[in-house]
Amino acid sequence: AAAMKKVRERLHRALSAAGLQPRSPIFMRIFKHSRELEIWVAKGEAYTLFRSYEICTFSGDLGPKLRRGDYQAPEGFYFVKRSQLNPWSAYHLSFNVGYPNAYDRAHRRTGSAIMVHGDCVSAGCFAMRDPVIEEIFALAEDAFVGGQPFFRLHIFPFRMSEQELRGRAGSDHLPFWM
Repeated sequence: AAAMKKVRERLHRALSAAGLQPRSPIFMRIFKHSRELEIWVAKGEAYTLFRSYEICTFSGDLGPKLRRGDYQAPEGFYFVKRSQLNPWSAYHLSFNVGYPNAYDRAHRRTGSAIMVHGDCVSAGCFAMRDPVIEEIFALAEDAFVGGQPFFRLHIFPFRMSEQELRGRAGSDHLPFWM
């Protein structure tokens, strides 16, 4: 509660300055190669990029998580419900990304408890600096308070462009990325 109170007022001012409403639905994207987490906020029928945050650290390389204990951060399309937020996390604040999703399970990928959290340490998660996870957590919590039942989280290895894909033509992960 203390962390949320500290950032919520500042966030609401920043949202208003960007022409966005507090408690609006959100959407998140992660790009592993550039170590970015983006938060998009609904404005009418479209989403507008609100903030981009540096990911302090994550485990593994480019490519999907395949099995429990591989210390690999996942890639794919996930959704996060309010019950996946953890304000009592040992890593300051966290939310579970929803790995494995149906695609992961269909491909026999294993593992669990993959988080976006604070404390800047990782064993398969996406770790943020504490002030950053406070903002992300507050935006997620506000979206749920505003009525959003879940938010989408898309995790990419890099920005998916023809040029990026051509540059990684020899990767074993290319079929998955395509």
